[in-house]
Amino acid sequence: MSTARAAAMPALPPTLGNGKHVIVLGAGISGLVAAYELEQAGFLVTLLEARERVGGRAWTVRDGDKIEMIGEETQTARFTDGAYFNAGPARIPSFHTGLLGYADKFGVPLEVEVNSSRSAYIVGDDGAKLRQRTAVNDMRGHIAELLSKAVSQGALDQRLTPGDKEKLLPFLRFYGDLDDTGAFTGTARSGFQTMPGAGPAFATHHPARPLGELLANQQLPMTLFDDAFYMQATMVEPVGGMDRIHAGFDRNLRRPAIRGAEVTRIRDTAKGVEVVYRDKASHATNVVSGDYLICTIPFPVLSSIDTNFSKPVAQAIAGVVYDHSNKIAFDAPRFWETEDQIYGGITFVGGPTSLIWYPSAAIHSARGMLLACYASGPVAADFQKRPIAEQIEYARAVVEKVHPGHGKDLSNGIAVNWHKIPYSLGPWPAWNPGQAGRQEGNIDTPAFRLLQKPDGRVYFASAALSQTPGWQEGGIASAHYQVKALAGRVTAEALAEPSWERRAA
Repeated sequence: MSTARAAAMPALPPTLGNGKHVIVLGAGISGLVAAYELEQAGFLVTLLEARERVGGRAWTVRDGDKIEMIGEETQTARFTDGAYFNAGPARIPSFHTGLLGYADKFGVPLEVEVNSSRSAYIVGDDGAKLRQRTAVNDMRGHIAELLSKAVSQGALDQRLTPGDKEKLLPFLRFYGDLDDTGAFTGTARSGFQTMPGAGPAFATHHPARPLGELLANQQLPMTLFDDAFYMQATMVEPVGGMDRIHAGFDRNLRRPAIRGAEVTRIRDTAKGVEVVYRDKASHATNVVSGDYLICTIPFPVLSSIDTNFSKPVAQAIAGVVYDHSNKIAFDAPRFWETEDQIYGGITFVGGPTSLIWYPSAAIHSARGMLLACYASGPVAADFQKRPIAEQIEYARAVVEKVHPGHGKDLSNGIAVNWHKIPYSLGPWPAWNPGQAGRQEGNIDTPAFRLLQKPDGRVYFASAALSQTPGWQEGGIASAHYQVKALAGRVTAEALAEPSWERRAA
């Protein structure tokens, strides 16, 4: 890894953990990172995972995979050969250097994830749809015209110097593609009405959409989606599915994860930790003992396990409320490419399904996985109450509305309601419920602070304990934080030993 990528996790002495055994619970991104970094520092690590796969929320569904949800019949994925569906995380921002660094380290190939396409649509509640290029550029033109008029008429003289006005007006003409009079009449940036051809077949553009028509589309604010820092180009994805990175971790562990190990009991003592787990295949009960424990089990799951955590910690864990999130995917012929020239990106539809997300991988292949729902929060909580078949048909109807005649082309629909997924019971915590915009970067509750600290010999790590609970990078940051804390403790305890004991060791 480059220096910049490795900077988040300083190298620990390779013999630091000699003679020490750490149990790590959960083989999601935090557990995998913790296990890997502890092994690099010489610790003996036992990694337990209740599922039959590693990755946690990073779940790539392929043909033949089973989707089991609490209270629902099992779904079986029936996809075209090579097709896959990222039921959890599906994109990586370019500034998430921790995750990108591990992908680089483990030789996981990446490709561009097209997070925004100007050919995609915004769809109003009345079904009216606008190409995003039209909505973005016509809105920009109207705003530029209004601001240009205000500047020219002296309405902003108290805020602008004469020099500022002289520079701002030409910029606004370029920004909004205004004519010589400062008016916005339309722009080729919004697309052609007549395509340019050979000879004197000149291109023409559509007249400007009225400002009122643009403002009437409830999804207009979503044209700013890719301006959010987390969503800005360039974004990437692992070739073949998000879980390829997590498989890379597992391949590079000296002791890979023990899968199908359902933890039933955790005990912390003055001398060590003990974990009891049930082997789901044999139903045998096993006990593993260690010196320390790093727990990455999601809090709604952890709260139901028999533990002897301190009362404040147990209460904090039990009080963490997780959000809702749903995804629905279909295997389909790529009509969005052939008919709409949409290559990747997102159409925003609002409502219970929120969006249609087009695949970036394998452009111009015969078929692709179309994500017809990705919604979170209260609307997702309400939608997941519907029968699975109804959820799938609702999503199909939304695609039909946007792409008439193609609802019938969607096959093998799969629905994932994260609040019903065993060993997850939700996608991420709602640390600040009801406070829009405060789920990332502004988390500071007493429970959040308490769970950053060890409870005896038990440490807690997960994306849930980072400032970005919905992103894998947060899980890496949390794992690094706790590994460094544990390393500091082991170092301090070693120095506190009598010198004859250190020499004997």
